[in-house]
Amino acid sequence: MVRCSVKKSIDGGVAFLKVTHMSSLATARSSTSHQSPPAKEGGAHAEHHKAPWWRVMCLTGVDYFSTLGYQPSIAIVAAGLLAPVATAVLVLLTLFGALPIYSRVAERSPEGQGSIAMLERLVPGWAGKFVVLGLIGFCATDFIITITLSSADAAAHIVQNPYIGQFITSQMLVTLVLITLLGAMFLKGFKEVLGIAVALVVLYLGLNAVIIAAGFARIMEQPHVVGDWTNLVSVSHNGWTGAILAAALVFPRLALGFSGFETGVAVMPQVEGNRGDTAEKPVGRIANTRRLLRWSACIMAVYLLLSSLVTTWLIPAQLVQSGGEADGRALSYLAHSLLGHGFGTLYDVSTVLILWFAGASAMAGLINLVPRYLPRYGMAPEWTKATRPLVIFFTVVALVVTVIFQADVEAQGGAYATGVLVLITSAALAVCLTSRTTLARVFFAVITIVFIYTTVVNVIERPDGLKVASFFIGTIIVTSLLSRWLRSMELRHDSVYLDAACKAVIEQAIAGDRSRQESQHDGHTEVAPQLRVLAHRPGGNVKQKLKDMQELHGINPKNVILLEVTVREPSEFASKRLHVTCAQDKAGHRILRCESAAIPNAMAHVLLTIQHLYQDQHVKCHAYFGWSEKRPVLAAFEFLLFGQGEIATFTREILRRAEPDVNKRPRIHVG
Repeated sequence: MVRCSVKKSIDGGVAFLKVTHMSSLATARSSTSHQSPPAKEGGAHAEHHKAPWWRVMCLTGVDYFSTLGYQPSIAIVAAGLLAPVATAVLVLLTLFGALPIYSRVAERSPEGQGSIAMLERLVPGWAGKFVVLGLIGFCATDFIITITLSSADAAAHIVQNPYIGQFITSQMLVTLVLITLLGAMFLKGFKEVLGIAVALVVLYLGLNAVIIAAGFARIMEQPHVVGDWTNLVSVSHNGWTGAILAAALVFPRLALGFSGFETGVAVMPQVEGNRGDTAEKPVGRIANTRRLLRWSACIMAVYLLLSSLVTTWLIPAQLVQSGGEADGRALSYLAHSLLGHGFGTLYDVSTVLILWFAGASAMAGLINLVPRYLPRYGMAPEWTKATRPLVIFFTVVALVVTVIFQADVEAQGGAYATGVLVLITSAALAVCLTSRTTLARVFFAVITIVFIYTTVVNVIERPDGLKVASFFIGTIIVTSLLSRWLRSMELRHDSVYLDAACKAVIEQAIAGDRSRQESQHDGHTEVAPQLRVLAHRPGGNVKQKLKDMQELHGINPKNVILLEVTVREPSEFASKRLHVTCAQDKAGHRILRCESAAIPNAMAHVLLTIQHLYQDQHVKCHAYFGWSEKRPVLAAFEFLLFGQGEIATFTREILRRAEPDVNKRPRIHVG
């Protein structure tokens, strides 16, 4: 159903009809006011709360820095004695690989679209849409596993705390409760988080610094620990060269340490720029975002390396294995053993809070990602633009994933790493393809190859990540195509804009038909003028088309307006406005022209606009079409994929669904 509100210009220059979908019966309202031509699409930018880059860094830090809660444990499990060396390789690739990549991404997607938007621009059409759907699947894997893994690790800190663990023993139950509370928080509303994020990050990094310092103080009391480790690594790998090569092979298991870069770009709209920034050239915002990325990467690099050293040197490896006292909480174990249970409990509380907030950051990423792409593709219902239904859906998905993985931090590491690595690899590829110089292309090509290797190794060693991502990708593609099919008969445009020339031609045709009818009735009978519109394929034979119409329907070609729709990008689904212009060909034929992703939807919307615009004059719009010679099934697929097909049938059906009142609906004639 639709509700139509019509605004007409008093100077006769512009007509503008806005159609909004409603669940009630269609109604029409008319008013007169001066209406300026609508702005071009994409010209408006959403307003976001701005903050200094360091505060926004803390917002991304609740995701990035919170990995310290479990990364040292995962590093020891994955690399054993080589954990510090493998972490050093990770740090180098972070500073000289991921950081340069996302500095370029920030420059080329200043509105926070990230690498997905870059690849969408590089790969047009349906191929680009499927690339985006695949990447959204990996994003969903990344964000969902961020929620479940962070909640599971937070639960581990709770149940293994010596004070709380006496009363709460089920890590699964605590994880499910934390995820449910996260969803409930978003349902109620999640505002003013910057201040909380800053406080949490400062507290958490400060406590980690105290633990690391206490660890190195203990190591200084036992200097043989470092020597024993050095000798053991050298002997077991035939020297340090062998150790470094082995670490380079094993470091993909530590890929969780790359998390946070995509989020860092996504929050760009919140970063303050300079006074001279414009929407086209946000130079200050780009520079501040790069500063954000650089500082967060450097801070995390220091913490990752130092925490890996202190935990490897001080914690027996068996305690970090599944079920051990340090399982998923190596730094927490050191906090309790070195600084006492009071300080350890304070650290556990801060860890639980920042991990929980990391889940909030991931949830925010999900509810911002889906409405940005899928509804625009017609691959999600309109309700996905609303926050609450999405929150409920993703909360349920997170609960199911938690049960599947039994709230095991290590078991979810592979899925998390897969999502992170695929996103970084796609960003590296996009930056490589868009680099302007040969040297830059070579540099980023090498980085891309390294990340491809890292991703492949991670997938081979931990295939669960690919399985989870494949499930999300498959689900997204199937539901997206189903949604596109179900929504194919929508009008698709928010509004139709008729320029002054269109209005003049339409009113001339109406006046001509009124005069003709009045002359036939000797001017004594009130007549309802008719506007006749002939659907015409761009580039077709206009003269022959008008001749056929005259023979079939007995219509004088002088009283006919032609309507042409050019398909510009059939893989797109909707746009804000449909711009209709008017021109005359060499023979003087009047032609209304517009561009759209689908011919029937655009024609239906234009016809419905004209019908409602002149309803106070009792004008009846008649549209004339020719039959297609294509098979119905093939025509349906052509319509779904390429926006064409059996134009007459689909136009009539779209009109029937958009306007339930037959008397207010344009008439369709086919011959």
